[in-house]
Amino acid sequence: METGIHELTAGYALDALDPDERSAYEAHLSDCGHCQQELASFWTTTEALAVAASGPEPSAALRERILADVRAEPQNVVPFEPRRRRVAPVLGAVAAVAAVVALGIGLWASDLSSELDDTRAALAREREAAQLLVDPAAETVALQQGAGRLVVGADGQAVLVVDGLEEAPAGKTYELWIVPGGDIAAASPAGLFPGEDGTEIVGLEGTLTAGDVVAVTVEDAGGVDAPTTQPIVASDPV
Repeated sequence: METGIHELTAGYALDALDPDERSAYEAHLSDCGHCQQELASFWTTTEALAVAASGPEPSAALRERILADVRAEPQNVVPFEPRRRRVAPVLGAVAAVAAVVALGIGLWASDLSSELDDTRAALAREREAAQLLVDPAAETVALQQGAGRLVVGADGQAVLVVDGLEEAPAGKTYELWIVPGGDIAAASPAGLFPGEDGTEIVGLEGTLTAGDVVAVTVEDAGGVDAPTTQPIVASDPV
């Protein structure tokens, strides 16, 4: 009995014993230093898992991705062993919980890192656009269609300033194009923006050369490789 009751420590720590086993183990625990130390060790482990699982709540999308991965795993049915031989399965459950927690934290940290990278890139583009707008050497090009102006730096970098462009319709986005010589069939993508009421300031991806026109079309969300609609904004040639 003594050997068997020692094996109940893990189950007691995880509150997995039936009432009779719990009563017997608690009566034994008061006089067994070995079980007291082992139980304290188990509780330290479970508390560490709880702390590791705390912190900023992962996004709903992350939660659904983890649950989808779990559902996709093949389910193996393993017969229960006698109660007094459950130490290995209980320890396996602890390891499984730790693995799931680690997976969730790792995926959440990866998403957070990606979001931070996107934010830094957006801030860098905004700084570059602001610097170009106040550069006395930059050239201002009028728009032949739409309200606003195009500002072009000496290195070909450019910022489009558009007035009165409303937010893009649901499922759509505004796409910028660099149009060599004004030939829309030769246009290359130069960035996306959602639009907003008021003045929109958008930095172009890519550089302009003499004769290029900058245009804006309304496209499906995510953008396209070639214009599918007529420009709603177009500059004079650079």
